[in-house]
Order: sequence, then structure tokens, then C-alpha cells
Amino acid sequence: MSISESDVRHVATLARLGLSAARIPSLVEELNGILDHMDVLQRVELPVPHAGETAARAMPLRDDVPMPGVTEAARTAFAPAMRDGFFLVPRLDTHGAAGVPAPGAGVADAIDDPSPTS
Repeated sequence: MSISESDVRHVATLARLGLSAARIPSLVEELNGILDHMDVLQRVELPVPHAGETAARAMPLRDDVPMPGVTEAARTAFAPAMRDGFFLVPRLDTHGAAGVPAPGAGVADAIDDPSPTS
């Protein structure tokens, strides 16, 4: 398979590339060189293992054994309070100690007060 100048012009038109007439012969030569190289690579015979065998050797996997999940005791030790499936954690007061209002202070107040607002 080889590429002609008309092929290059056609592809350039499809890709909306502005090619000068002087550039087309060099592109034909470069693309044909690439195709010749690919033909050589296709003729090389290599002992190729099955794709699954290669993946198994590259990344051994552990047995698929069920593992214990997070227990209630471990979860409550981490964060003693939960609401609607979310952990409630103490408010960070790093800005308040310096006299600067904490960003999102209203959001933290909403977490402290679980009553619904209208």
C-alpha cells in the first residue's frame, strides 16, 4: 500500500488543513516511509503469549475472599455522631481563635442544629 499526492490532498481537505503544494511531496514520502516500516513490523514473527496470560503474569491477584466491613463499634469510635448516613464531626475553630470568622460558618451552625428550618 502506498499513498499518492491525491490521497494527501483528499485527507487534507477532509481535515480542513491548509497545505502548500510544496509540502505535499514530502508528506507523501514520509507517510509511505511509515507504511513501509509498518509492513516490516507485520512480517516479524514473535512468540506472543495469549493476552490473558500476559495480564495474569503482570498483575497477580489475591483470592476473592469476603473481608469484614466496618463494624458499628469502629465507626462510632471514629465519629460518635451520625445523621442521615453522614458523620458529624466537631467544628474546626481555627479561624475563630484568631478572631476571624470561619469560612462557611453558617454551614457548621446548620450541622450543630439538626432541627429543620423553614
